[in-house]
Amino acid sequence: MSRVYNFSAGPAALPLEVLETMRRDIPDWQGTGMSVMEVSHRGAEFVELAARSTRNLRELLSVPDDYSILFTQGGATLQMAMAPLNLAGRGDTADYVITGSWGKKAAGEASKFLNVNVAADASGDKFTLIPDEASWNRSENAAYLHYTPNETIAGVEFHYVPGGDVPLVADMSSTILSRPIDVSKFGVIYAGAQKNIGPAGITVVIVRNDLLERAPGDLPHLMTWRAYAESDSMTNTPPTLAWYVADLVFAWLKERGGVEAMAEVNERKAKKLYAAIDASDFYSAPVREDCRSWMNVPFVLADDALDKRFLEESKAAGFANLKGHRSVGGMRASIYNAVPEAAVDALIEFMKEFEKNV
Repeated sequence: MSRVYNFSAGPAALPLEVLETMRRDIPDWQGTGMSVMEVSHRGAEFVELAARSTRNLRELLSVPDDYSILFTQGGATLQMAMAPLNLAGRGDTADYVITGSWGKKAAGEASKFLNVNVAADASGDKFTLIPDEASWNRSENAAYLHYTPNETIAGVEFHYVPGGDVPLVADMSSTILSRPIDVSKFGVIYAGAQKNIGPAGITVVIVRNDLLERAPGDLPHLMTWRAYAESDSMTNTPPTLAWYVADLVFAWLKERGGVEAMAEVNERKAKKLYAAIDASDFYSAPVREDCRSWMNVPFVLADDALDKRFLEESKAAGFANLKGHRSVGGMRASIYNAVPEAAVDALIEFMKEFEKNV
């Protein structure tokens, strides 16, 4: 079977070159006579992989020396709980900006451990925009401000970094590595792997070192970022296969010019897809233009009765996972780093043909 154009929001497309390397490596990784799933995470080969992947990610994102890079389990969802547990106490307050389903979920998790102040909430606008920062209602003594730079489901994205004097905590699951970021503006960045990093099962956390000391002493060991920082993310057995794939993806990105080069391609992919949608009376994008995501492009058909036909015909034409999230409907094309520009070009042509033939 030939490979399809995969527009899944996550688990998402992986680079073909990475998949081919995996296929070659699985029986005998680096001459060990074992797969990477079978070697000890304490062995010299895997320890070197862990160190190399950390170096490469630090280089790709220009992570300052006073930040730790952690590889954890539990996905971004676990970090929604670890952020309040590591940064604040029970009586403290944290500010949350809610621009989509994941921001709402993060605020809900945090509310179990501290006082959540919803500084801004776009639910009244059906998560189609970002409230103007000047209108946010921030707390005077917030422990931190949490936001989601890119909402995977709604396709809403911040094209700026919010200001303020408190640590900024960002769930970058669906935007990390898609372009350069100024890590020094953040206290904590966390990201599930299954979009731009690798398979589900591993999570990247980038945390400013001084914030590692905030965690209360009575937290379970594995719920503290400090435990991962002090053990090089090996306080327990890590997800070795997922870490190995992430290492391959980081190398793949470096070979292609890093995040600067990816940003050029990603911006071009998004612009041409939105342009095709906007040029048609048959398709429309629900998100306000200044808040549109580069990574997740939702769009609807003029007649939703045609949705089923669109999905059936697109699947037959070699396009996978275009159905929109159940909470939004319509279609969604997730165009992460590993989705080639040719896939976007082919989708645009299919959309034009479909419109012409209905």
